[in-house]
Amino acid sequence: MVAKKSRLLATALPYLQIFSVFVQTPPPQSFDSTTRKGPKRYLMAGFVCYAVSILVFVFAASYINIVAINEEVLDYNVADFTRVMGSIQKSLFSVIAIANQLNMLFNYRRLGGIYEDIANLEKDIDDASQCFAGQGQRFSFRFRLACIVGLWLILLVGVMPRFTLLSMGPYVSWPSKILTELVIVMQQLKSLEYCVFVLLVHELVLRLRNTLLQLQVELQDCNHQDMLQALCVALKRNQLLVGRVWRLEGELASYFALPMTLLFIYNGLTILHVVNWAYINTFLDEDCCRYDRFGTCMLLLINLLLACLLSQRCIDAYNSFPRILHQIRSLSASSEFPLLTRGLREYSLQMQHLKLRFTCGGFFDINLKYFGGVLVTILGYSIILIQFKVQGIAETKFKASPNSSI
Repeated sequence: MVAKKSRLLATALPYLQIFSVFVQTPPPQSFDSTTRKGPKRYLMAGFVCYAVSILVFVFAASYINIVAINEEVLDYNVADFTRVMGSIQKSLFSVIAIANQLNMLFNYRRLGGIYEDIANLEKDIDDASQCFAGQGQRFSFRFRLACIVGLWLILLVGVMPRFTLLSMGPYVSWPSKILTELVIVMQQLKSLEYCVFVLLVHELVLRLRNTLLQLQVELQDCNHQDMLQALCVALKRNQLLVGRVWRLEGELASYFALPMTLLFIYNGLTILHVVNWAYINTFLDEDCCRYDRFGTCMLLLINLLLACLLSQRCIDAYNSFPRILHQIRSLSASSEFPLLTRGLREYSLQMQHLKLRFTCGGFFDINLKYFGGVLVTILGYSIILIQFKVQGIAETKFKASPNSSI
């Protein structure tokens, strides 16, 4: 695998293998160019069979939950839009699974190219920073990956069943509940896979920024023409590497466009579905899942928040480059050496045009601003939903009262 040439990918390899077990990404070993074709074909054939079997289980879980939600709606006598919302939410199990399988199939070569780009970028950045090592990171990439992705992975797998098992009600058998839990956790892991790649891009951006900061320090006390010439070459190399990082982000946006879009839609609709049933069960004294529903909503929101927060941190690190370039232009060496001035101007123009934006194929941006919009949208639809429920209950009571007949 390309992880043999990249320490960053080697660090992320255990997490990618976990996601492969949950059929969120192809096996990383399948991208190994040194492996013979025979073992690679057997590996991919086994993974395809395994993915198809998981897809069958997802179809079964979706069907079982749709039947259960229809029975529950009839028993509670709430056959308004609750049945439609519940059926759509359960059907998204199958839709997301199919979309993810097709995305892995059609974007397999794109993912291999992403791995190659990361490995090549890491090598070139390390080569470019040999003479300009830059400032050390406060925390290593392995530590940040473990604290963010690893810790949240453990919490998600351990806490999610605690909040969602009992809320499924008596209409789903325990084997079906366990199968449904597996499907729910499996779908939420797509956000963590996305976070791993965002952290990889963030690490590359931080290394380039540290090299640029070291260049700034070197230029403060540099008066020799030969040294200035070498610093201009290093600055141009840093500029080209930043452009390659920007293109890498575009490839990631294309690869995660469909899965992340469906994940945002599924989590938002699930929260509305949970709010709907929370309001229905407020009239029952024996409701035992009131706090579990709140916990489910929080987990779904935090899973989206994590992806938006990491994307925003990477964008902020990338947007700090123009400030550093402006500080370099204010140095005396910049005004005395025209070649350096032209290089800084060209670098600044590139940063103005090549904005780093983590998007879902251009449909929407993944950042904190968009997450705030998601919260406002969910809150607005929740208020509208409760208003419809209150109006429906009032009309039912009015029709049932003896004074309502003319």
